[in-house]
Amino acid sequence: MSSSKQIRLNKAIASTGYTSRRKAENLIINGQVKVNGVLVTELGTKVLPNDQISINGKLITKEENKIYYLLNKPRGFVSTVEDQFERKTVLDLIDDNRRIYPVGRLDMDTTGALILTNDGDFTHLLTHPSYDVPKTYRVSVDGELTHDIINALKSGLEIDGTYYKPMHIKRIKYIKNRDRTSFDLVLEEGKNRQIRKLMDHFNIPVIRLHRFAIGDVILDDLKIGEYRRLKPHEVKTLVRQAQGEI
Repeated sequence: MSSSKQIRLNKAIASTGYTSRRKAENLIINGQVKVNGVLVTELGTKVLPNDQISINGKLITKEENKIYYLLNKPRGFVSTVEDQFERKTVLDLIDDNRRIYPVGRLDMDTTGALILTNDGDFTHLLTHPSYDVPKTYRVSVDGELTHDIINALKSGLEIDGTYYKPMHIKRIKYIKNRDRTSFDLVLEEGKNRQIRKLMDHFNIPVIRLHRFAIGDVILDDLKIGEYRRLKPHEVKTLVRQAQGEI
């Protein structure tokens, strides 16, 4: 069999729907992966389509039927498959016994759009730092955003050694009698708790944080706690956006 049919081991694992490429790399490094019964710890290892891959002693097989769900995540759920503190996870909301996992994450107090899938390659595209799929949030904060703060967010800024790319801000509305501001914020990167850290930097308490769009996929009338399957054209559009084609 020709070497042109070989693919990297982490990609082969992701293609089964077992996990994402990045998490597959951790499994390899930690000595949890065998190929044809031989332990493999080199990240650059390539495999053939008929090679047998096992993780923690269990053979994994290719999941032919890919599934993609869009969930309107409620508060109080963590965006993981399992939680060591036995908190409720987003999988508790999905009636599907296949091995699916969230694409990225929303923190426990953030609501809104979250995709779950068994497609490791798709997950890699949407979460890897080298790809940019815009995510749109509706933010409600105490107090008023000053022009200086707005300009800083639009220009990009560094906080504690971490650089945050320029953000798009729109629909800014200050509610004077409640001393509260709401606005839409578009991020093209996915740093952990990014919006909350930015607001904390400016001493602005976040009241509500809700993600209503991932790329061109919008929640629309999907209610909190509900989910639906992504349409094929939505999946294709997200892939094209991640690859910078649109």
